[in-house]
Amino acid sequence: MTADRRTFLKNGALTLAAVAAWPALAQEQVVQVSIDTRQVTGSLPHIWEECAGSDRAAITLRESWRLDLDRWHSEAGLKRVRFHGIFNDELGVYAPSILNRGKAQTPNFQNVDRVYDGLLARGVSPFIELSFMPKQLASAARQFGFYAANISPPVSNEVWASFIQSFLTHLIDRYGLDTVKSWPIEVWNEPNLGFFWSGTQQQYFEFYKATAVAIKSIDAGLQVGGPSTARAEWLSEFAAYCAENNAPLDFFSTHVYAGDDKKILFGDGVSYPPADVIPEAMRRAREKIDASAFRERPLWLTEWSSDSPAMIAHIVAECLPHCHAMSQWALSGTFEELGVADYILKEGSGGWGMLAQGIALPSFNTYKLLHALGVERLATEGPALASRRADRSIAALVWNLAEVVQPSGIPDQSHTRSVQGAAKRYGVEFAGARSGQRVHIRYVDQERGSPMPAWRAMGSPQYIKPDQIKLLRQRAEIGPPDTQRLDAAGRLLIDLPPEGVALIELI
Repeated sequence: MTADRRTFLKNGALTLAAVAAWPALAQEQVVQVSIDTRQVTGSLPHIWEECAGSDRAAITLRESWRLDLDRWHSEAGLKRVRFHGIFNDELGVYAPSILNRGKAQTPNFQNVDRVYDGLLARGVSPFIELSFMPKQLASAARQFGFYAANISPPVSNEVWASFIQSFLTHLIDRYGLDTVKSWPIEVWNEPNLGFFWSGTQQQYFEFYKATAVAIKSIDAGLQVGGPSTARAEWLSEFAAYCAENNAPLDFFSTHVYAGDDKKILFGDGVSYPPADVIPEAMRRAREKIDASAFRERPLWLTEWSSDSPAMIAHIVAECLPHCHAMSQWALSGTFEELGVADYILKEGSGGWGMLAQGIALPSFNTYKLLHALGVERLATEGPALASRRADRSIAALVWNLAEVVQPSGIPDQSHTRSVQGAAKRYGVEFAGARSGQRVHIRYVDQERGSPMPAWRAMGSPQYIKPDQIKLLRQRAEIGPPDTQRLDAAGRLLIDLPPEGVALIELI
């Protein structure tokens, strides 16, 4: 650790003397943040806790994945998990085998039950993604990925619809109608990308209608939506098709990544900093939905990602006006969509997983701080999300947004991170707070609440030994809170490195 970094971390929690000296500081040296503890501006729905993404259904049967899920639910309040491949042949739903003499006559949902039972046993629900095509129902043999997912349309939409009816009937019999009605059902994954759907847009729309009608034939209260497209595409066309063809549609879902092609997202000559790509895409998506016959239908951002704590906080805050729910991809480093990873931790873009063998990365720890926020939003000025909790206590997240290049396509190919930003001092004022009131401050950045410094000190091993994993789990935890007191005007000073976030709790 360099002398400069030691000095910065030492000064992370400023003394009362520094707070008292605030008026003497040049104003341009301090980023001003104002929080009015007396002014509630509305509710603060925790849309970031509604769901998280995770590879494919079969991965949920792994012990390492389930242990990561336990942490997500207990420490970050996660409600649902979305993943691909509940119908993949590896789960045996309609797969030929020795037992069925090479041709299944009826679906086999034994492994589907194990997948969903595993979620429910851990206090979370599925966000059902209907994919991919069982080989026996497929019109072709087109495949995607390490796990050979069939991406072809069905041999007929009628055959597929009958299969979906049997699937939903089975779930309702096992878990009860009221429970299954609370599980959103999304039709396919990214059908606008050729490596996930080999059919045309029109084929997908017709496929969607057949699926939605089949679902509603079981019970009108079941929730179904789409088009689950990458890069927020097809939303207007999809809405128009559903309106013109009387296709049931309870919610919209789509995906956006900060590294997506800006020309596709926004048109020629339009670009945004990485942190603003997703919020702007969601703003435009909301406009398209509200210009359609399905105005004000919920919008689920069912895939997005960032490995930067401040960027996560910024994107969440900016998406609040537009999204019903968000689902960051992916909750666990037990992840094989791109193949079996040859690392647990690595430099640069280390995949999308936010926990790795139980080791928390800064992204997961950011969600832990977000979870500590209350459900009433307070008026703020500056980079902050402030709240009042049910017990009337105040909690606010403040961040130092940096420009961090985020990957597109295959995320773990880069061995460097490109960050443009500087450490900044923040003057945070809590209007309405008591003079001298105590506060607790917890930090997450690329050093605090991160395993990377300890991993580097080990020599950056590719194969991390069990005793090293245990140590890294400890070192990656969020440190104990710093304690300060507000000055006579209800203010304090904090220092944040680029990408850093701080949770400030008034006690």
